[in-house]
Amino acid sequence: MQLYTIEAGNFKLDGGAMFGVVPKAIWNRTNPADANNMIDIATRCLLIEDGNKLILIDNGAGEKQSDKFFSYYFQWGGHSLDASLKKHGFHRDDITDVFMTHLHFDHCGGSIQWNKDRTGYEPAFKNATFWTDTNHWQWAIHPNPREKASFLKENLLPMEESEQLKFIDRGETMFLKNSELGFDILFADGHTEKQMLPHINYKGKTLVFAADLVPTVGHIPVPYLTGYDTRPLLTMVEKERFLNNAIENNFYLFFEHDAHNEICTLQATEKGPRLDKIFTFDELFN
Repeated sequence: MQLYTIEAGNFKLDGGAMFGVVPKAIWNRTNPADANNMIDIATRCLLIEDGNKLILIDNGAGEKQSDKFFSYYFQWGGHSLDASLKKHGFHRDDITDVFMTHLHFDHCGGSIQWNKDRTGYEPAFKNATFWTDTNHWQWAIHPNPREKASFLKENLLPMEESEQLKFIDRGETMFLKNSELGFDILFADGHTEKQMLPHINYKGKTLVFAADLVPTVGHIPVPYLTGYDTRPLLTMVEKERFLNNAIENNFYLFFEHDAHNEICTLQATEKGPRLDKIFTFDELFN
């Protein structure tokens, strides 16, 4: 098995929205804001290669949305999904499986693209199976008012229409359980219904794809939650359990949204779980 970091692009989000009730004087230390109160956000994905399988975990926001849409998110930097795949010798047509932690646009928007004449949409990974959770799919296609702006029908319905969409079995806690590429899944419901967090054993370490349960290093303290969480009190319970388990088992947290920190370990303190060490992917595994 070989893992690769895939940088699908950077954008900016309002710092207050990303930290909810946490005062700016606190979160600005770890996630400094610009003059518009916006902080740096990544869409860092993970690629798993083994034999004939090439599994991509999440895929960023994609490129099909309008200029007006992207004007709200202030894209920056030179990263792109295609360029990052090419850097490691791959093309999107090589992808066999796309595992989506959840279906907010910044995690699954890259699944779908315009067709050639821009009259409709088509899968951006023509040879891949798209994987999501059954309950989460229903949550996404019948969105609540709070999440409606994050669940975009142009990202979702073309996946279903393509017949490339499959669902994780209800109650299943492992992806591809009969394969050497299989990995454990932790379900979390505070941010959105049935978010899935992969736990991957790699080179003697457990790498945990933290997704939106712990978006950045600045979100490590248990009460530091995003304003996007649909059930914030549940997020705190899930997050505390998750972080303590990571400390106990020496897990390595892989950050999807931290534009400046890729991976970290945690330590227990009198104030609760806190940052221990920060690593780049290459430092840790190459």
